[in-house]
Amino acid sequence: MRRLIYLLPIAAFVALASYFVISLSRDPSVLPSAMIDQPTPAFTLAGIEGQPGLARDGFQGQVVLINFFASWCIPCRTEHPLLMRLAAELKTPLYGIDYKDQPEDAARFLSELGNPYGLIGADRDGRVGIDFGVYGVPETYVIDKAGRIRLRHVGPLTPVDVSQELAPLVKALQKS
Repeated sequence: MRRLIYLLPIAAFVALASYFVISLSRDPSVLPSAMIDQPTPAFTLAGIEGQPGLARDGFQGQVVLINFFASWCIPCRTEHPLLMRLAAELKTPLYGIDYKDQPEDAARFLSELGNPYGLIGADRDGRVGIDFGVYGVPETYVIDKAGRIRLRHVGPLTPVDVSQELAPLVKALQKS
């Protein structure tokens, strides 16, 4: 019985160490989303600076990209030149959702860096972001013609992400 008491802390340590080894072996950049293959949440957002807003019903029947961004987001600035190029090259609508930001700050951000978005909705309180399951900005979603979320990319897009993951999926969805 006494030996069992001495072995208990060792067994607990081995179990805890095993848990950490398994946890650390997983890819931290892969964030599962319960929204994949689910319908896009219903939303209607006002535009920024008097521009038309964005609503889910406005893009039914087409493949679209939705990018959550904010003027205060440093990675969004890094990603922005790629979004400008992507909007021209992919031939699919790119819509922006200004996440937890002041519309005038977003307008200044876009006038400074360019506007790759067909339409922009202002999600000032973050409610639409919550419905999508947004962890932070930037996040990009691919929506299919049926209005289902097919891809979620967390963090700034890179040329490798676009060429290996996003562009092939968009092209396949456009053909179907």
